[in-house]
Amino acid sequence: MQAIIKNGGKQYKVKIGDIILLDKVNLEPKSNIEITEVLALIDGEKIDFGTPFLNNAKVKLEVINHGRARKVITFKKRRRKDSKTKRGFRRDFTRVRVVEIFK
Repeated sequence: MQAIIKNGGKQYKVKIGDIILLDKVNLEPKSNIEITEVLALIDGEKIDFGTPFLNNAKVKLEVINHGRARKVITFKKRRRKDSKTKRGFRRDFTRVRVVEIFK
């Protein structure tokens, strides 16, 4: 069984045992999260879509750890004007494992 969930403005296609990176959630490792924003459930040939979410569908996630992604650098330069801008950004994330998918 697979599910499409929404978290932090992003959508993830998950199945039991998958490890995904979510935007940072302030929970301790080994704790659980229940996502109720399930957009679709895929069970073999049967696909259920919500409008926008499915009622009574949940995905249970277990927090593994927290971390920071690699730095992304943006550099803008305007030619012949001696004008430039350099910015760096590191995303904070929470690594989670999909434990269970409820219908």
